[in-house]
Amino acid sequence: MTVKNKILAQKIYLILGALFITSLVVSNLIFQKFFYWHPFDIKLFGVDLFILSVGILPYPITFLITDLISEIYGKQKANQMVTVGIFASIFSILIILVADSVPAIVDSPVGDELFSKVFGSTIIAVFASMITYLFAQFIDIHIYHFWKKLTKGKMLWLRNNFSTFFSQFVDTFTITFLLCIFEVLNWDQFMGLLISGFLFKIIIALIDTPFLYLGVYLFRRKFNLKIDEEINID
Repeated sequence: MTVKNKILAQKIYLILGALFITSLVVSNLIFQKFFYWHPFDIKLFGVDLFILSVGILPYPITFLITDLISEIYGKQKANQMVTVGIFASIFSILIILVADSVPAIVDSPVGDELFSKVFGSTIIAVFASMITYLFAQFIDIHIYHFWKKLTKGKMLWLRNNFSTFFSQFVDTFTITFLLCIFEVLNWDQFMGLLISGFLFKIIIALIDTPFLYLGVYLFRRKFNLKIDEEINID
């Protein structure tokens, strides 16, 4: 690889990292707003199918990015990005804690009560998210590379979907369970939100498979990579 291409590969890695961290942190900040996506009028355990937190919208992007990085940059770089995401989440908690502790002035458009109502539970959400995030992302990367090695770099759709399906179930189950434990959500919503969240993520995983193929194709074409060949940017 030429020096010019190596620098380009490093820049792309940083851009993907920025998108990854932004998606992760923002999903933790906006989770308290729920919406109803209703392709089907079905109730599960008393909860309408696909009643979802808006925080779920950017989250699947993180799995698409880690799969792309796993495929092109390798397992070590994918794990590195997950670790950076953890530090970003911790730092966001500290910022929220400081902001919440500062008293608002009388004329402040957003008072202490409203600010705490919106962001107070965010600390719990980020903590719960970090735990699930650790489990889900590392599981996703591990399973992805297991199938990549087993198929010798072929059948990209298989490792993308198999790794995502399992890791997304772990993610959805754990985050819903912890939010119920911390009383952010009611227990009678647990099964309905678990199934809705998991099914939605599965649908998104299937939809994003062509985008992963496109990303891998563009990388291989630009950097003249063979099947199962990875870029070393160190």
